[in-house]
Formats: sequence, structure tokens, C-alpha cells
Amino acid sequence: MSRSRRRTISGGTVVITGAASGIGRALAQRLSGTGSPVALADVDADGLAATASALQGPVLTRVLDVRDAAAVHEFAATVRDWAPHPISAVFNNAGVAVTGGVLDGSPDDDEWLRKINVDGVVNGTRAFLPLLVAQNAGVIANTSSVYGLAAMPLHSAYCASKFAVRGFTEALRHELSGTGVDAVVIHPGGITTNIVRNARYSVDPEGRGRTQEEMAAEFDAMTMTSPEKAAEIICAGIERGRSRILVGPDAWVFDLAARITPTHYLAVLSRLESLLARRSPKAPVPAADSRGVTG
Repeated sequence: MSRSRRRTISGGTVVITGAASGIGRALAQRLSGTGSPVALADVDADGLAATASALQGPVLTRVLDVRDAAAVHEFAATVRDWAPHPISAVFNNAGVAVTGGVLDGSPDDDEWLRKINVDGVVNGTRAFLPLLVAQNAGVIANTSSVYGLAAMPLHSAYCASKFAVRGFTEALRHELSGTGVDAVVIHPGGITTNIVRNARYSVDPEGRGRTQEEMAAEFDAMTMTSPEKAAEIICAGIERGRSRILVGPDAWVFDLAARITPTHYLAVLSRLESLLARRSPKAPVPAADSRGVTG
């Protein structure tokens, strides 16, 4: 994976969207614990308050829909005026999922996902990037997914959004060459979060009649990385100068499979998943085309 200059984000002001749970909450807890003032945003007011209540240091919260570009810019202005220290990192982490095929999927659900997963990242980047450029320092860290490395059937909208985040962030990284600002793309594998429980879907994509809670339980059973471990990997990767961060052993497998067999990785990943399901003490793992997604 590509490297840039080493960075220090701990101690600087950090901005995190999608901070009400999962990776966002874990990042807030980890960075606040290392002395960073944290500015947190999420559409989930109760979850956001719970995250903030667990932190010791300075914290700013904003109930925010990242689809609203004007609101995101207002949040950036508030952070600029509040920040006790220069901004060291902005984590555009908010994300949602949709499950369904291209033929019979809901265009409205796909649009809902696109506006959050893609427009939300773009809005956050455009709102905070001028602040980082003005101080000639800091990191824009955008959350993609392993589904931004390899595409899976029945997740076309999600894959498209995460490939878009990857391309947008990598282009931004090139644009920022020669400045003190860096752009980092994050590819989580299976992380134990609520994204499947909060996903939109009309029917079980495998035709097994599972409820959404049953699908979420299967996802939880096969995840390989906790949010806390994910936050540790992400922060370490950023401070070591990584431009692309793979989170979890399954992320490394996805990356390798897509590189080695770019048109046949689905068969390879399905076979590996079947082998893992036989060896795992956890609940049975669904096939690779319904692995679930991460935020």
C-alpha cells in the first residue's frame, strides 16, 4: 500500500461523522482518550449523545444529515470557531447500506444510499478541506469498504458508492500533492456495527425468508474485527503515512483476490468463505454474495 509522510493526529482537533455508533464511536473514544478534542456529527441524536457522554475531553456534537451540503458547511464553520487546536483529521465516516438486485431493486433506496455514502463524503470534504489547506496540515480520511475493492452481487448500489469514495479520495490525494494536507481512503472488512440492522431491503436477497434482524445476526456472527480494533488500525495507519488502509484480515483477502483474479474473485472469495464457515465456532456464514457490508 502507498505511503505518504508520517503524521500525528492525536492531540489535534478531530472531526468524525457517523459518530453515533460503530467505527465512528470507536474513533471518537480512541482519539479523545489520546487528548484530541472531538467534533462529532450524526443523524442519530440519541446515539450521538451516548458517544459524547462516554468521552472525557472537549467534545462538540451536531445532529447532522450529511446529505445537506449547507448544513455540513455550517458545521465546519462552527468547528473552526470552536476547535481548541488545529484540525488534524476529518473522518467522513457516515454510511448506510441497501441490499437488492439491479433488476428488481428500489431506485429510491439506491438514491437514498448514494446521497449519504457519496454526497455525504463529498460534502464533508468540500466543507473542511479549505480549513486544512489554510493551515497547510491535516488529513481527510474517507471510509470506503472492501466492497470498494471487489464488487458483490445484490449490493450494486453499495458497491458503486464505495468505489466512488475510493476514486474520489484517490483523485483528491493526487490534487493535494505538494501541500501539507493528505487524503486517505479506508477499506473496512466485516466490522461488528449496526449497518445491516439499519440497511434498507424489501425481501431476503437469497430467498431464504430471513428477517432483517436474522440477517444482522448472521453478519455479526461472521465479522472478524471489532470497532475498537478497527479504530486502532485506522489511527495507526494514518500516523504511519498510509494513503490506503485495509481494516481486518478479510480486507486483505479481498484486496489480494481482486488483484490476482480481477474477473473471477467472486468464486475465490466464495470458496474461502465456505472453508471459514466449516472451521468457525460461530454461527453459519452466508455465501459471499450476501456477506453484508460495513460502514
